[in-house]
Amino acid sequence: MATATRTVSDICLAARDAARVLATLDTDTKNAALEAIAAALVTRTEEIVAANARDMEAGRSNGLDAALLDRLALDPARIASIAAGTRAIAALPDPVGEVVEGRRLPNGLDVRKLRVPFGVVAVVYEARPNVTIDAAALCLKSGNAVVLRGSSSAAHSNAVLARIAADAAVGAGVPEGAVGLVAGGGREELAELATQDGVVDLIFPRGGEGLKAALKAVATVPVIYAASGNCHVYVDAAADLDAAEAIILNAKVQRPGVCNAAETLLVHAAAAPAFLPRALRALQAAGVQLRVDGRARTLSGELAASLSDASEEDWDTEFLALVLAVGVVDSVEEAIAHVNAHGSGHSEAIVSNDARAARAFERGVDAACVYVNASTRFTDGGEFGMGAEIGNSTQKLHARGPIGVRELCTFKYVVAGDGHVRP
Repeated sequence: MATATRTVSDICLAARDAARVLATLDTDTKNAALEAIAAALVTRTEEIVAANARDMEAGRSNGLDAALLDRLALDPARIASIAAGTRAIAALPDPVGEVVEGRRLPNGLDVRKLRVPFGVVAVVYEARPNVTIDAAALCLKSGNAVVLRGSSSAAHSNAVLARIAADAAVGAGVPEGAVGLVAGGGREELAELATQDGVVDLIFPRGGEGLKAALKAVATVPVIYAASGNCHVYVDAAADLDAAEAIILNAKVQRPGVCNAAETLLVHAAAAPAFLPRALRALQAAGVQLRVDGRARTLSGELAASLSDASEEDWDTEFLALVLAVGVVDSVEEAIAHVNAHGSGHSEAIVSNDARAARAFERGVDAACVYVNASTRFTDGGEFGMGAEIGNSTQKLHARGPIGVRELCTFKYVVAGDGHVRP
């Protein structure tokens, strides 16, 4: 495996050489590599947990907040889940060579549009050691070499995970250099990786706004941003209030430090008198700090004195914590306008039994994922049947939403003729 003792350029060039072989590698070999990685993760669980414990100890000493520590933590159950995700990726159809469309032109030429790998994919991520394996597995399955660059907060975890993935993959017939790890450097290392024109084909950053800004300032290689998630749940006038309560609790509380957790609750004025007191009481019981607008405070009953006022900034904030902004609106159109003004285009939900309102929300909200009567927490490659994802893109070019094996491919047109020449 490529290590930090080599330069960024060396690691990327080795990945480019490996990518040329990977692009033509048969499905059985790629699947065998993923199965070998999954087995090695389980076998070497104690080694992974020990390395992660060093990162966790350092993180606590350095004052990492609870959300980051939760993302950083690995235990046997999480490692088993990562291994299961790797096997799920192995079980997926091979996207490479898939015929997206085909047709015969009037002149007799046969045109096929095929999925093909990008080549070398770099993934830059923060405090999420599971991404080391998720990214490696997704890239190998889609015929891409991967260059990984994790954060210093997960250095020990990433090192052992990348070594396990690389060794297992090579042992199964994948070329050396297909899984590379860049580690040990600072911003200059990130800048070097982001300017590997002609070598690295695509970069996925998976982290906060600081990482995005740092890449935007220097990248000359194409970037697809796995963006932040300022997500909303809107409870419509025609909502089932039991379902609405369960959905907002799940969306906010189940894992508040992730990008698909809800950050704002919007409630239709017609539903608010019955819904807000019960929902806010349940959220408070779960430890959620509530920041409400004036109408929500008025309709919250005896809870009013325990609530904080929402600021304008709160509507635009991805809290990544047990904090929720709450507002009241007069229509689905007002809810849509609020979401589009303040959301990040990640995941948005409506709770309603009114098909007209649901359809208006579906069509009107500008987001990668829109849910009707379901929690935003489902925006995830594993939940979508992809095994895992590199990240969730809120961009509109190439791919949007969870990035899986198909999204890690581009296209090639193959045109077959019978001595055709253009007149």
